[in-house]
Amino acid sequence: MKVAMIAAVAENNAIGINNKLPWYLPGDLRYFKAVTMGKPVVMGRKTFESLRKPLPGRTNIVMTRDASWSHEGVKVVGNLEAAIEVAESVALIDGATELMIIGGEQIYRQALPRADRLYLTRVGQPFDGDAFFPTLDDSQWQEAAREDHESDDGLKYSYLVLDRA
Repeated sequence: MKVAMIAAVAENNAIGINNKLPWYLPGDLRYFKAVTMGKPVVMGRKTFESLRKPLPGRTNIVMTRDASWSHEGVKVVGNLEAAIEVAESVALIDGATELMIIGGEQIYRQALPRADRLYLTRVGQPFDGDAFFPTLDDSQWQEAAREDHESDDGLKYSYLVLDRA
């Protein structure tokens, strides 16, 4: 099973502030849904709490160090290896070939060495943030696809698919 990560990332690698996205890009939200639908999604507890409920059409796997934490409609694990195991067992049933790491910062940092593919929305300007995507070593990634877009209010952004070189 491929391990993929999906994130919207500003020029300065900001991905969030106060447990929210620093921008509003409806097109990116549609892209996120299209790419992750039908696949197991792995996220940290804070990311899940920012969503407030499980994402429909996907098995939601939440990583947390709090062994007493639970929420209806999600599978709870304590580490990345357990998350991958759960995702693989779900994928056998659902027919998915890829698990999606959807955040936040700590989970991205843990998962990056294991990732085979990155789905990045590169937002064309810096934003204030308190959560950041890890810096990529460009020699380890090759661009497989790119789509450039502009929001109604003039914010430029690109969908990038990067495969491990």
